[in-house]
Amino acid sequence: MAYWLCKTEPETYGYDDLERAGTDVWDGVRNPTALKHMRAMRPGDQVLIYHSGRSRAVVGVAEVVSPPRPDPAAGDDRIVVVDFRALRRLPRPVTLDEIRARPEFAGWELLRIPR
Repeated sequence: MAYWLCKTEPETYGYDDLERAGTDVWDGVRNPTALKHMRAMRPGDQVLIYHSGRSRAVVGVAEVVSPPRPDPAAGDDRIVVVDFRALRRLPRPVTLDEIRARPEFAGWELLRIPR
């Protein structure tokens, strides 16, 4: 099992939406690096859901429940989607500042690649 981090704007689609849906398609990703990671996702992998924007915190955990597949709405086979299932909301959000303060996360892409 692998572990991933996926970012989302909670005003557009947040962890609350995934919880309500139970299982949903993770789509709309166009960043080449993010798409590379999505192509490597496998059912059973776990995903930390990170709210970007004002929140800037990991808020929940999801599970990958489908292999990656081309996004039929994209018209480009390089653009993929996967299905996620909400597993659990964290007892409290873990903020980006808290993550930055931990030396074990120093090499994490979330911290290395500015957004």
